[in-house]
Amino acid sequence: MRKSTITRKTNETEINVELNIDGSGITEIDTGIGFLNHMLELLGFHAGLDLKIKCAGDLDVDTHHTSEDIGIALGQSFREALGDKKGIERYGFMLLPMDETLARVALDFSGRPHLAYKVDLKRDMIGSMAAEDFKEFFNGFVNNSLCTLHMEVLYGENDHHKIEAVFKGFGRALRTAVRITSDNLQSTKGVL
Repeated sequence: MRKSTITRKTNETEINVELNIDGSGITEIDTGIGFLNHMLELLGFHAGLDLKIKCAGDLDVDTHHTSEDIGIALGQSFREALGDKKGIERYGFMLLPMDETLARVALDFSGRPHLAYKVDLKRDMIGSMAAEDFKEFFNGFVNNSLCTLHMEVLYGENDHHKIEAVFKGFGRALRTAVRITSDNLQSTKGVL
């Protein structure tokens, strides 16, 4: 089983993440931000991984530190659990409809962090979370898991649907990318 436990403590947040990549979609999420809880539950379910996240953050300030730091800790968890990445599919992608919205997500556990994020939101807040902090979450994940991640909402009207499509698509792309499909490392360089 590919598992990891990460504890991250700063002056702004205290986070514990337990990840089992080879799980069954069971989640236990408490970020202090209801909408982020919901998105991370969807992520775990659609990626087919077991995920526990507990965060105490400075939400009296705003949602920025909590969102970014959870992305960082989750990225560290994936990096640790995947180890040398031998045998994983490496690439994952999903074109995901959510009612009137269509999102495209593609990722590569390449060892080279890069985020292309084209998600145009109209609202400043979704639930109690600042809309701009979703990008911060994904930046934290990318920079610490060392993956390349492209996300784009091709069209849609409802901001809730847009973010939900992105998280579900991300989960489905993760499911494919981390699946073990061979005994080999999927790189002509011999290292990821």
